Amino acid sequence: MHRPALTPSTILLLSIPPVLWAGNAIVGRLVRDAVPPMTLNLIRWSIALAILLPLGRAALASGSGMLRHWRRYAMLGLLGVGLYNSLQYLALQSSTPINVTLVASGIPVWMLLVGRLFYGVPVKRKQVAGAVLSVAGVLVVLCRGDVGQLMALRLVTGDLYMILATIAWSFYSWMLMQKTDVPGLRADWAAFLLAQVGYGVLWSAALSGGEWALYGVDIAWSWQLAAALLYVAIGPAILAMRCWGAGVQRAGPSIGAFFINLTPLFTALLSSAFLGEAPHLYHVLAFGLIVGGIGVSAR
Repeated sequence: MHRPALTPSTILLLSIPPVLWAGNAIVGRLVRDAVPPMTLNLIRWSIALAILLPLGRAALASGSGMLRHWRRYAMLGLLGVGLYNSLQYLALQSSTPINVTLVASGIPVWMLLVGRLFYGVPVKRKQVAGAVLSVAGVLVVLCRGDVGQLMALRLVTGDLYMILATIAWSFYSWMLMQKTDVPGLRADWAAFLLAQVGYGVLWSAALSGGEWALYGVDIAWSWQLAAALLYVAIGPAILAMRCWGAGVQRAGPSIGAFFINLTPLFTALLSSAFLGEAPHLYHVLAFGLIVGGIGVSAR
């Protein structure tokens, strides 16, 4: 599958989401004791849905394709809105933002595997080399910088949740490449996103219902929590999803995946500033390997 070279505008589109997602990881960690993870995801996307309704009302018009292609949009909503974000917030209950975003840096591998196995997209050698470097960076942080622990590596619960989240995101990104939507709906970014978020909120509500049934609902409302909810609904949700969708459609999921590896770099800076979780030496090594993976793949 031929893709044009990266242009400055495409690079910008793919660089904005990592900044916003880094903030999302920080906020998710900060409010973990104020609101349960599944409920946080439901409130976040419900706010985003309310904002998108007037912007993407074309999706609700007759013949928009939102209902005719309901299986596709329901799956996009499940993978990109329901599963990925819920699993990330769940991961932040037991893992730090730096570790969560570093585990997510293994997403290039899943992108290549999903593209090859399910979409028949060939894998290039430089992509493999870049992915190997990225995986090496992830392994460094998972073993906490001790190579001797690799043979007896123990993943914390949050790391496992994040691995599942990255697999879901890989399928979501490849599904964005399928041009099976009504042309008018796909051309209208707000309507296209609204179609996904509409179904995604339903999935999120189902997951929250399970959470409420098992653990009950206990939300510690405050102005800080309200501000956090507005941020995660507007920035990491609407703006990041808009930029990611446009960037992936231009450059392809395999190239876009390597830009996700910028997220740990921004997360480390924000964690140091807001959470007092300064990165360790092994984080620096992991960052170097991840950046090396980006450089090799970009060639």
